[in-house]
Amino acid sequence: MADEPARHDEGLSRTEAANRLRTDGPNELAPPRPRTLWRIALEVAREPMFQLLLAAGVLYLLLGSRGEAAILLACVAVTVSITIVQEQRTEKALEALRDLSSPRALVVRDGQRVRIAGREVVRGDLLVLTEGDRVAADAQLLDASDLQADESLLTGESVPAAKIAGGQDGTAGRVFAGTLLVSGQGLARVTATGAASEIGRIGRALVAIESPPTPLQLQIHRLVRLFSVIGLAISAVVVVLYGALRGDWLGGLLAGITLAMSMLPEEFVLILTVFMAMGAWRMSRQQVLTRRSAVIEALGSATVLCTDKTGTLTENRMAVAELAVPAPGSWLRWTVTSGGLPEAFHTLVEHGVLASEARPFDPMDRAFLALAAQQLPPHRHPGDRALVHEYGLAPERLAMTHVWRAPGESACVVALKGAPEAVATLCRLGEAERAALHHHAEGMASRGLRVLAVARAVFDGAAWPDDPGGFAFEWLGLVALADPLRAGVPAAVQECRDAGIRVLMITGDHPATARAIAVQAGLDGRAAPITGDEIETMDETTLRVRLAGNPVFARIRPEQKLRIVQALKAAGEVVAMTGDGVNDAPSLKAAHIGVAMGARGTDVAREAAALVLLDDDFGSIVRAVRLGRRIYDNVRKATSFVLAVHVPIAGLALLPLLFGLPMILTPVHIAVLELLIDPACSVVFEAEEEESDVMCRAPRDPAASLFSVGMLLGAALQGALVLLAVGGYYVALLQAQVATGQARAATFVALVACNVMLIVSNRSFAGSPMASLRRPNPMLWRMVAGTAAFLALVLLVPPLRAQFGFALPSAGVLGSAAGLAAAMLLVLEAGKRLRQRG
Repeated sequence: MADEPARHDEGLSRTEAANRLRTDGPNELAPPRPRTLWRIALEVAREPMFQLLLAAGVLYLLLGSRGEAAILLACVAVTVSITIVQEQRTEKALEALRDLSSPRALVVRDGQRVRIAGREVVRGDLLVLTEGDRVAADAQLLDASDLQADESLLTGESVPAAKIAGGQDGTAGRVFAGTLLVSGQGLARVTATGAASEIGRIGRALVAIESPPTPLQLQIHRLVRLFSVIGLAISAVVVVLYGALRGDWLGGLLAGITLAMSMLPEEFVLILTVFMAMGAWRMSRQQVLTRRSAVIEALGSATVLCTDKTGTLTENRMAVAELAVPAPGSWLRWTVTSGGLPEAFHTLVEHGVLASEARPFDPMDRAFLALAAQQLPPHRHPGDRALVHEYGLAPERLAMTHVWRAPGESACVVALKGAPEAVATLCRLGEAERAALHHHAEGMASRGLRVLAVARAVFDGAAWPDDPGGFAFEWLGLVALADPLRAGVPAAVQECRDAGIRVLMITGDHPATARAIAVQAGLDGRAAPITGDEIETMDETTLRVRLAGNPVFARIRPEQKLRIVQALKAAGEVVAMTGDGVNDAPSLKAAHIGVAMGARGTDVAREAAALVLLDDDFGSIVRAVRLGRRIYDNVRKATSFVLAVHVPIAGLALLPLLFGLPMILTPVHIAVLELLIDPACSVVFEAEEEESDVMCRAPRDPAASLFSVGMLLGAALQGALVLLAVGGYYVALLQAQVATGQARAATFVALVACNVMLIVSNRSFAGSPMASLRRPNPMLWRMVAGTAAFLALVLLVPPLRAQFGFALPSAGVLGSAAGLAAAMLLVLEAGKRLRQRG
């Protein structure tokens, strides 16, 4: 058949898979309908600023000022264009995140197991199924071991369905896209993808869950509403007073619109939307997938980072390093550097292989098979034996058992491997044997090795025991595996320490192994690790006390992770927790920041987490914290700038009305200023590099508001300084008998230049102006160049100059405007230093 690959266990070739992907299309249901240009334009038309621009344009037409109306309509077009560009930029970032967050699938391609995006699965692919995965496509089971699937998505039935290779009832031998594997493992060939799958035929659409607004979103929306209400109320008063006192109601309406435009802080919503979308995209480039935007806020508040060991602190690249077997009166020991494997160790390795999965995904199982392939003679391999029964790992039994039967034999060989203490219990060792085992296991573990024990039994009964304890096991020996520490872990741990973040290592490994790896990673290993058995005996108060003084936890079960998270939260900590298994989902959900493993984690863990590490590297978590702090800082800088810049714009719009002076700003000027402000907020500040001390500060108080009283007062003070300077400059020009058109032009130049100085000053919380200017940000210089080019056009092109109500100032007047801006930067920086000292 065309759909059948040449060899069952080789899977499809990459070339054939690519051809089928082109032919059948991606393995996904109908993607979200793209936002059309008309839809975006309609959303823009609903914005108050857009409506004010249109209203001002209509008024200018009624007043006969067609040039001003044309400029306003041009501003409308530019506003729509900028919005579309920003929307497309955000959509591209979100699309990249959607591709990363699509369910992962483990498939066999060219004989190699590779993990790919679920949308890339094609007909004929061999799916490797493991507990906790969400099935990527409809498939026929070829092999299954204790496989059960939650098919409630399709059937509404909450009880998991048993899956059997070759099942005859129509569904028992098949797995379906979107269903969840709750136990076991298997191998299946894909029969249908995308719309052709069962979920596609039924027409069950995947509905995106709307997340509740984050605290930051709520704060910003409240502030926007407050400013909008205040601005519109003041504008209404101005319209009434202007019309009543001057008798010019159209002029009053124009003045009211001008003031309303100057006070509407619509940039806040833009800042939050763009910064969060681009921040999540930047995190994905650091190998961290952000599944919920609220986590970006929480990252800067994290005080405790709970991490597992294997694959996160270490490379998850297991290799057998040592073997030890009991001998009369002594123990025999072999290391990987000792050369060929003596026969005395063959039985130990053989049964270690029999206790491993035939198609291993676990690194330890792969290490056993690799050692056997290199060192065991062919007749000691499993050969024709068939796996007839197995007992998996369980919280109360940290060991796995496989039962094998050879053709023509009634007796079965039983192989057991697991934690030394669990195997010792199942072997019913006496005190002396248990003490010897413990002594040798401790010695191996103290060198940072992962230690497993191996045992065997023979079974010739009629019915399988309910528990491995029903077998008469014979103790064989110990196997120690090395998993090297990732190179960047000590530096990352130190970076966390500098940032005020405690790192706790929580592992299921032997206490001595955990302690040795912790010391290598730079954690405090002076105290003995707290074990899961100890946690079982502690009440909540005792657990909180012990958590405060010890960073290493060993022999921890998944449900105990949840207790640790809850105890840390009760102590007031902001907790980040890593996990990869089905049973880790509760602790990931309970933590403030759940971090799932992308490479080795289950889909259940990934769906419960807020962050997914695409490379399972501890250093990626620390980089995410750094980036999260940077994003939050940049949001603060941008919002502070917006608050500050609206003060002089609103003040200069209101000042002439209060003192009977010639108008400085009209809707045309404010529309242009808004076009200059938006890119500054969304481009310049979003691209700003992190502060030099971003990882040297204590974690942010999660209860602290973005708009603190200090921030609001600081921004208002900055804006007031610019207003006083520019307003005073305008009055001084009029008193010096400078023509109104020239004074208005010079004042506009001074205002724009001072706004640029506000950007420069708000780029950094500390440091000198020169240090701020030296910080790399190409977007800043592009914005400055564009602004300078625009001012030159307005001043030097007569028709544009006339439409803005300007006259060309003298070189001396323009020089004074530039000097005012330079002086303003010095004043702003002096104020920044005073705030720092205070």
